Amino acid sequence: KLCEGILNILEKDTETSCQVACLEALRILSRDKKVLVPVTTKRNMQILMRLAKLDNVEDPLERAAEFPVIVEALKCLCNIIFNSSVAQKLSLELNLAAMLCNLLQKCKDQQFADDIKCFDLRLLFLLSLLHTDIRSQLRQELQGVQVLTQALESSLSVRWTEEYKAAEDHDRPPLSLQETDCAIEALKALFNVTLDSWNVHSKNESHQFRYMAAILRHCLLTTGPTEDKTEELH
Repeated sequence: KLCEGILNILEKDTETSCQVACLEALRILSRDKKVLVPVTTKRNMQILMRLAKLDNVEDPLERAAEFPVIVEALKCLCNIIFNSSVAQKLSLELNLAAMLCNLLQKCKDQQFADDIKCFDLRLLFLLSLLHTDIRSQLRQELQGVQVLTQALESSLSVRWTEEYKAAEDHDRPPLSLQETDCAIEALKALFNVTLDSWNVHSKNESHQFRYMAAILRHCLLTTGPTEDKTEELH
């Protein structure tokens, strides 16, 4: 009943601070699988997707005041999808992976959107891990390899000297914690999406995998903010 009450409030146009507080409470509650059973419905998923800006609209992310709401809604969706097989099935019906790829594109060159990007990538990782049909959809329909490789390239701030050769800057400072976390989430999602890619059939696929290999090499030469984070990244 508490979760339903929170979602009823979130369905209305309430103040940003109220939305964040409600989403924080829902995120904590959504760690309990028993709590999720009555609230994992199409309507409730759509409420959270709307707050996370998961839609087909091409409008850029402009209102920084909304960013905390987007991040908290994405965190809630991560918990719900991880803990609920019903939510995993609804994700395919609601075309959630496509919406996440669209949101990821909106994060490009957008200041202060790193948290959004990080939890978007985490949700793509979870979907590609838990639902084989979504993994196939990402690979075949949504250009998931390209989208995720570009997200990884952006997180690592790769500079190119040749088509498949990244610049090596030995004096470059370590990645920030946020950049490292985004790169790690992109790598995990990429692993799932490319898991069944034993045969490369087209010229475009060949280019994509050579491009990804160059970024992965650069990643291995990159350090994170701590020794543990560097190890996790590698």
